[in-house]
Amino acid sequence: MPRPTLRARKQQRARDEIVTAAYELFAERGYADVTVADIAERAEVGRTTFFRYFGDKQEVVFADEQEWLDDIGRRQRRLHPDGPPSLPEALRLLRETTLAICAQVTQDAERYVQRERLIADNPELGDRAARKRRRLAETLGEILREQNASAQTATLAPHVALACYNAGHEIAAGDPSALGPHVAAAFDLLGIGSLSPEESQQNDEGRRTASRGTAAPAPRGEPEEPV
Repeated sequence: MPRPTLRARKQQRARDEIVTAAYELFAERGYADVTVADIAERAEVGRTTFFRYFGDKQEVVFADEQEWLDDIGRRQRRLHPDGPPSLPEALRLLRETTLAICAQVTQDAERYVQRERLIADNPELGDRAARKRRRLAETLGEILREQNASAQTATLAPHVALACYNAGHEIAAGDPSALGPHVAAAFDLLGIGSLSPEESQQNDEGRRTASRGTAAPAPRGEPEEPV
């Protein structure tokens, strides 16, 4: 993958600085008492630049979610079931995808803990988190349909996977080290096992390919001021 351009690197730095500033302020003052203007001032950017990257301060809390969603979509599309996947096959594939999500969201354990507290303490963030999870299930259903799964499989499998994630998430209670194991345990209780070694190798190859193809998110438009 070609090295990002200087402009792209500057844009990514500006975006990262906005996110870092926002989380610092949320920790210091609480989510409700922080404004977009506060975040922009702490990040040393103008409001115009803020809105090039984020629609509102809620989006900053979920700054990495779209990247995770895009990455998961690429990974799932690179899996090649032999023919239209049955419900059990689809669930085994989605088990791996769901556990990959757990690994991604907890990679920065400190940020994960802070985000979970923000969501728990602010109902509007909880509502948005739930919508994003539903959108993930819809995306996985779309991919299964692309793989010629039946309508029943493409509808049911993602919702079962999402239920396993939600159950594991609730039991983990904000502990990043416990999320993956509890989600895996939920799949195990339903008799949904892991992929075979050969299937896992194929999935790992898909992950590496997807990782190489991941690009920094683009801003919402051309900045009207330097970043």
